Amino acid sequence: MNVRHQFQKSSTVKELFENHFENNLYADHKLLFLIDLVHVFRPKKERSNDVISIGELIRFLEVHSEFNLLFKKYLKTLIKKNKFSRLLSDSGIISDNQFFKEIRTRLFDKLLPYQPEKDTLQYVLNQVFYLSSDPVWIDTIPYDEIVLLFKLLGFDDIYTTVKDETALSEIILAMQLLAQRMSGRALENDVIKMVPEFSNLESPFLALENELNQLELSLRNSKHHFVQSNDLFIKQFLMFHKQCNAYIDKAFLNSSKYGITLSVNQSLLRIRQQLERLKELIALVIVDEDKDKLKNSISILLKLIKYNCYKNNIRKLLAESTQLVSYEITQHTAKSGQKYITDGYKEYFKMLYAALGGGVIVGFLCVFKLLFSKLQVSEFNHAFLYSFNYAFGFVVIFLLGYTLATKQPAMTAATIAQTLEEGMKKQVNLVDKHKSFAKLFARIFRTQYIAFVGNVLIAFPVAIFVVWFFDFLTGQNIAVSKSEKLINDLNPIYSLALLHAAIAGVFLFLSGIISGSISNRNKHFQVAYRIQENPFLKQTFGILKTQKMANWVDKNWAGVISNMWFGIFLGSIGPLGVFLGLNIDIRHITFASGNLALGLYGANFNIDFWTVVVAVFGVFCIGFINFIISFTLSMLLAFRSRNIPLSELYLLNKSIWSYFKTAPLNFFFPLKDKN
Repeated sequence: MNVRHQFQKSSTVKELFENHFENNLYADHKLLFLIDLVHVFRPKKERSNDVISIGELIRFLEVHSEFNLLFKKYLKTLIKKNKFSRLLSDSGIISDNQFFKEIRTRLFDKLLPYQPEKDTLQYVLNQVFYLSSDPVWIDTIPYDEIVLLFKLLGFDDIYTTVKDETALSEIILAMQLLAQRMSGRALENDVIKMVPEFSNLESPFLALENELNQLELSLRNSKHHFVQSNDLFIKQFLMFHKQCNAYIDKAFLNSSKYGITLSVNQSLLRIRQQLERLKELIALVIVDEDKDKLKNSISILLKLIKYNCYKNNIRKLLAESTQLVSYEITQHTAKSGQKYITDGYKEYFKMLYAALGGGVIVGFLCVFKLLFSKLQVSEFNHAFLYSFNYAFGFVVIFLLGYTLATKQPAMTAATIAQTLEEGMKKQVNLVDKHKSFAKLFARIFRTQYIAFVGNVLIAFPVAIFVVWFFDFLTGQNIAVSKSEKLINDLNPIYSLALLHAAIAGVFLFLSGIISGSISNRNKHFQVAYRIQENPFLKQTFGILKTQKMANWVDKNWAGVISNMWFGIFLGSIGPLGVFLGLNIDIRHITFASGNLALGLYGANFNIDFWTVVVAVFGVFCIGFINFIISFTLSMLLAFRSRNIPLSELYLLNKSIWSYFKTAPLNFFFPLKDKN
C-alpha cells in the first residue's frame, strides 16, 4: 500500500520513471509500474472526440537513453510465457450453444474475472488494461506515435521467427483451432438441418481447415514466414471463407422456413464470430510491402488488448443472440395480428361480436374469482385457483374465436413493424409511406376501440346477472364484503390501479412472446408433421383424423399455451404479492368492468355518484395503461428485431397526429377515406 501511496504523488512520466527506477519502489511488484504508466494516459472521462497523445513518453525516452534502456529490460522481464493463442481464438466469441449458460458465465467472469498465470501475456493484459473502455481511448492514439514508440523500444516484427510461443506461431495455432471448431460445429445435426441445400455438397468448413493446414506448412517452412495477398493460399482461403459465410447466411435465412431455437441460433452465431475472427487473423500473415511487417506487428498487440477487454461483453451477446429469435417470434405475432386489423363494417362488427363473446366469459370469471377469494385456503392455493380460473377462461375465449381486447396490441405492433420494414425495403417515398402507416394505425386503433367497447359493455351486465342469479338461488350476496375494495381498487388516484394495470400490460406483452416462441419451436421441430405421420396415431385414429389433429395443433397450440400462461401470470401475481408483503396485483380493463359491477351490486347500488364516476374513469385509465404498455414493449421488440431505427417512431407519430386532425372519426369507425 505504501508503494501505491508514494506513486500517487507522481503525475508525469518523468516523475514516474524516477520514482520507480531510481528508488526501486516496485521491486516486489513489477507490474504496478506499467499499470501506473497506462494510468497517466488513460482519460478520466470518456470523450469520443478526444485524441490521446503519448508524445510525453516518447520525448522522455528519446532524451533519457538510460531510462529507455532500463524500460526495455523491464518489459522483457514481465512476460516469460508468450502463449496467447487461446486469447485470439476464445475471447469475445460465444463459448457455448446454451444462451443462458453463456450469460451466467459472462456475468460471473465480469464480476470475478478469470486470472491466468502471472508470467503470461494474458495476465499482463488483465492487470494493465482492465477497463472495457481501454480499447476506445487506445484507438485514438495517433498511429505515428505508436510506430515511434515501437521503434524506440527496439521491438522486432513478428516475422523474425515462427518458433513455439512466438507471436506468429500463436497466430497460426489460433487460426487452426478456430477452423477445427467451426468444421466440427457445422457438421452437427442441428446445424445441417438448417441448410439442406448443402447436404449433398462437400463441407466448405472442411475445405477451409485443409487450406489452413497447407498455409501453416508454408509459413513454417518459408524463409520469410509470411505470404502475399496474391498468393494462391490466400485466394483459396478467401474463396472457402466466402462459401462458409454463404452457408451460415443460408442457415439464418432458412429460419423463416424451418424455425430456429436459441441453441441453434447460438451455434450459428458462434460459427459466424469465428469466421470473422479468422478473417482478422489471416490479415496478419499477409505482407505485400516492408511497412506491412511493422503495421501487422502493432496490430496484433492492439487486437489482443481489444479482445481481452471485450471478452465478457454481455450487451453485445444479448443483441446478437436475441435478434433473430425475436424476429421469428414477431413474425408469428405479425401474422396473428392481421386478424386484429379490421377494414370495412363487416369486419368491424365481426370484431364487436367476438369482443362481446369474450366479455360474456370474463363476466363469469369475475364472479368465479370472487367465490374463490372467499375460500379459507393458503395463498398458494389461491394462486392455483385464480390461475386456473383465468387460464381456463382465456383458453375458452381463444378456442371459441372470441377476443380479449388487450391481447391485440402485442400482435398489431409486430404487424406495424413488419409493414414498415417492407416499406423501407421498397424505398417508398417517405411522405406516402408515413401517410399509409397513419391509415393503418387508424384501422388498428378503431379495431382496438371496438374490442374494448365490446368487452367492457357486456362484462358489466353479465357480472351483475351472474351475481344476482347466485343471490337468487342461495339468498347470499357474495359481493357484500368485497364491495368497498372492488370499487376503491379502480380509483386511479388513491389506489395503485395504474401500476397494477402496467403489470398486466407487461404480462400481455409476455403472452405474445410466448405465443410466437411456441409457434417458432413447433415449426423448427416439425411438431405438426410428426403428429401427422405418427404411425401409432394413424393406426389408432385413422389418417384423416390424425391429419385434422396435426392441423389443429399447428393452428391453435401456440395460442392455447400463451393464453394459459397469461392466465397463470394474472392469477398468481396477487397471492405472490401477499406472500412477499408487496402491494402488487393486476388490473385489466375487462375484469375492471366486471369488478365494478360486482362492487355496485355488493353495495346494493347505494354508492356516491362521484365515486362511481371516478371508478368508471379508472376503468378506462386501466384500459389505456394496459394498451400503451403492451403496445410499446411489443413495438420496441419488433423494431429491434428488424433493425428499424427508433427515429421512425417520431415520424410515425407525427403522421398519425396529422391524419387524426383531418379524419378523427376514422379512428373510431370504418368510414370511407376521402384522401
